[in-house]
Amino acid sequence: MPIYEGPTIDEAISQGLNDLGLKKEAVTIDILTDAKKGFLGMGKKDARVSIDPIEIEEPIVTSELTEETPVDPEPLAEVSETTDSAQSTDLLVDLDGDAAVKELALYLTNVTNEMGVPALVKIRHESNGLIIMDLETSKQGMLIGKHGKILNALQYLAQVFLHRVAKEKLSVVVNVGNYRQKREEVLTRLAKRTAEKVKETGRPVFLEPMPAFERKMIHAALSKDDYIKTHSEGEDPYRYLVVEPAKKYF
Repeated sequence: MPIYEGPTIDEAISQGLNDLGLKKEAVTIDILTDAKKGFLGMGKKDARVSIDPIEIEEPIVTSELTEETPVDPEPLAEVSETTDSAQSTDLLVDLDGDAAVKELALYLTNVTNEMGVPALVKIRHESNGLIIMDLETSKQGMLIGKHGKILNALQYLAQVFLHRVAKEKLSVVVNVGNYRQKREEVLTRLAKRTAEKVKETGRPVFLEPMPAFERKMIHAALSKDDYIKTHSEGEDPYRYLVVEPAKKYF
């Protein structure tokens, strides 16, 4: 949770919004402490606030669409432009797991530097084998992007990087702050809302394209619902989830 300080609450908020590159309506603000003037210069303290980007739930795309859901290519293109000078993978092939993960951390460090949003990359290994790349930066909003599109572009590039250099299949999640945790809550609500819509209409619903691990979250959330079945269609990074009624009940 990013914390910002200033001589007044307003100045602390202004500093945070400037660092995140976001407007006030796009964040949640918690006032931690007000400023204290002190006495004769003693005990003076700045105001402290915490600021988090607001995660907006993605809209449902209904089955009335006859073509695959279009994706805004700009975030991926914007990030991809920086990778040409960030690092070449030509000499990195058939690396073992640890070596590939270390090279990915260096790759993401270089990419964020090229983007002008330098980040410290911290590696975590989950018990299920999933690799988490936490990007620590004072400008979280600029690495997350609107609706997480910049972060998802980094996610896609990270997975492609591992696919090219690692001799074994590795799965990675790129995270900034607590964005992924909040996103999981949003996806759980989206899954339930989508299932209800499918049951009401008896028609399939096509969701926005999302990374593989996010699609798996929705798969898992609906796996115990006998009235619903899910599958993915399309090609990454534009692969999307279809939620449809189970035929034996409709």
